[in-house]
Parts: sequence; structure tokens; C-alpha cells
Amino acid sequence: MNETTSPGTAGADVPLEARRCGIAGDLPGRIGPKWRGNAIAWVLLLAAACSGPGGSSAPQGDAGAAWPGEEWPVSTPEAEGVDAAAIEALVRDIDAGRYGLIDHFLLIRNGYVIADHRWDHGERYAELLTQQPDTVLHQYNYDHPDWHPYYRDTDMHSLQSVTKSVMSVAFGVAVDAGYISGVHDAAWPWFTNYGVDLADPRRAATTIEDFLTMRSGMDWARPGQPYTDETHPTAILEGSDAWIEYVVGQPVGTDPGERFDYNDGVSVLLGKMVREATGQRLDAWAEERLFGPIGIDEYYWKITPGGEADSEGGLYLSTHDLARIGYLMLHGGEWDGRQIVSREWVRVSTSPVVPDVAPDNDRPDSGYGYQWWVPVHDDGETRVFAGNGYGGQFLHIVPEHDLISVFNGWTLHQRAEMSSWTALQERILPAVGPS
Repeated sequence: MNETTSPGTAGADVPLEARRCGIAGDLPGRIGPKWRGNAIAWVLLLAAACSGPGGSSAPQGDAGAAWPGEEWPVSTPEAEGVDAAAIEALVRDIDAGRYGLIDHFLLIRNGYVIADHRWDHGERYAELLTQQPDTVLHQYNYDHPDWHPYYRDTDMHSLQSVTKSVMSVAFGVAVDAGYISGVHDAAWPWFTNYGVDLADPRRAATTIEDFLTMRSGMDWARPGQPYTDETHPTAILEGSDAWIEYVVGQPVGTDPGERFDYNDGVSVLLGKMVREATGQRLDAWAEERLFGPIGIDEYYWKITPGGEADSEGGLYLSTHDLARIGYLMLHGGEWDGRQIVSREWVRVSTSPVVPDVAPDNDRPDSGYGYQWWVPVHDDGETRVFAGNGYGGQFLHIVPEHDLISVFNGWTLHQRAEMSSWTALQERILPAVGPS
């Protein structure tokens, strides 16, 4: 079932501000006849609707930005310069299953929600569980509906590896505050208590930036090895009682800083570094210094057997709150006049520090920053950056169009006909005009 809270098409005679608040031309259902023709009441209603339940969404701080309060302000595609028919066609294809099992699709332009669609696949997820060899309730059973895709009947959705991108923001806050002196410092001395051999020249040469950019030199998965393979290092990690020890024990087989090799283990180590540096576990640090300041009140973070927040894939947020992370990054780390994380951290972490994650093939591939993907960039300038997660989690930010798209899905046991990335490339961006 597709549930939508997207606004309908507003009449041409309705002011832009009213359309941005989701007030339709003839005000059906929301406002009775007594309001029509009453100019004073109309102005008061418009002001109240645009302020939202959490306060004013008028541009503050970053020039021209609309800031969400408790809820995101709402507009229409047309009011924000987007072809509504193209978005409606995309939603129909999602509804038809062509993009796999999408749970929530959210599109925001200029700080206003212009599409917001949810699908309820609960019965399908329960059915899929019965077809799997592991039906036991535990937090790393990716087929158990109590844990995936939503956390226990809430609207908090598993982010999987988008967790890494959120963790990177929290890491940047710690760097800005001076708890971590810089990304060019050595990484492995943080783990001497776990028996790291700093006489190993490769470990001695590894920087924090090498961890952040997935160029640690550490041996991890084989190329193309699926997560469903029980010998995949991440599968072993998630079944382990000693996460840090397991990651630290992996050999460093290549020179650090030379080759991109996607590695869930280094994200675990980065999360641990935040705790060692700040004295707060990653989830507590993020709650105080990141989530709270941007209006994220509810989250869940898996805790490992060793008592650490799972920084490689354990975070759950609502789709609307994940969009807040994207909006913070879109605005250079600023939130309603307050600098949460430095513009320099945002700039570098969403830049193609690694220009091509697979330079040996004959096609251009995504770049990579500090735990953020950079799928489109020109001469070092980022056009699109993203957080990507297993099963269908995608947060896409397109700065030049002031656009954020979020897809939360859970497609594990089938290959979808179309992907969320192609939805952005081929359906959404071509529909975007001047705002």
C-alpha cells in the first residue's frame, strides 16, 4: 500500500507561500467556508501554517534557507520548479515494484517537502522470514521484522552503511572541538591497548584520513564477496563478541593511502576513536552534539557485545530525520544560524578525496570522501554526494539544485528491475528546473 502525504497541485491563484505550506487553491477539507473571503484570517492562517509546529521555517542564517521545526515545511513540485508529472510517474513505478521493496521515498527541494510516499511491506517481510534458514530474533538477523527494516514497530528505519556517513559528521564535530587533533595524525596508536604492532611500517604510516577514505591497506573482503557469504569479514564481525579485537587483528596487506578497499571494520574503529577522544560513546556524543541541535529526538543505535555503538551499520532514523542530516550537509554544516560542524569538514568529507574507487576498469566510477560517496564530480567539484546502505538506503544531496532525495528500502532477496540511483539520474534530476 502506498500512503502519501504529498501535497496536491496548488491552484495558480494561490500565493507561492501558501503552496509551500501545502494549502490548496480551494482549501478543501482543511478550511471551512467561513474563511473564504476573509483576508485577515487568510493571512493569519498562512503565517501559522508556514511557521509549523516547531517554529518559523522562514529563511534564517544561511540566506534563503527554510529550516524545519518539528516537521518539514511542505510545498508542491510545481512551486519548487519540479515537474510533478515526472515524480508521479516515478511513484507509480515504485508502487508497481519496479524499484524493489521501497518503504519510504522523500524528496525535498529548497528546504520544502515536495514528495513524501510510504509503502507498507510488513506482510511481505514476515513472509520472507519464513523462507530463511535463520528465523531467530537477534539484531543481526536481517530478515527478522522486529529488527529490519524498521526497529520494533517504529518509523525508525535501518540505515545500514548510511550510518558511516552520519558517524563521519559526528567525527568531524570531535575534530572541530579539538578532541581529535587532525586527520593526518597516525591512526593505529589509538589502539595500542589492543596489541597493535606499531613497528609494522604499514601500520605506522596509516593516517586517520586513510581510515576515513577506506584506504587503510587492511585486508577485508574479497572483490565481489557478498554479505550473505558466512566467511565475509563483516558477517564474522557481526557474529563476534569482540569487534575491536577482530578488526585490529586483520593484517595490513597493502600500503595505506594507495588503494580504495571498502571496509566495514575501519568504520568500527573510527566510532571507537570518537569514544576514546571525547569520553562519550558515539551514540551519546551524536545525540548531544549532532542530533539534538538539528531536531532529531528519536533514534536507535545497535550496541555491540563490547558495549560500543555499531558505527558501521547500526543506526536507525526516520526518513524525515535522515533528511535533516542531508540538509545540514547541504548547508555546509550550518543549522538555522548555528554551525554544528565546520564548513571545511563538510567540504572535504563530501569531496572526491578518492576520485575513482575502481580506477583499473574502463569506466568512471564513484568518488569517495570521508565515509561519503561522491558519485558525480567534475574536476574535483562535487555535483552529487550520498550515503548508501545495504538493502536500499540512499541519501542523495545535489547542491546545485538544493535537492535532497531519500530512499529507504529493504530489497535483499531479489534484484530490482531499477535502482534508486537511476531514479535520481534518469527520473528526478531531468524533472528539475529553476526554483
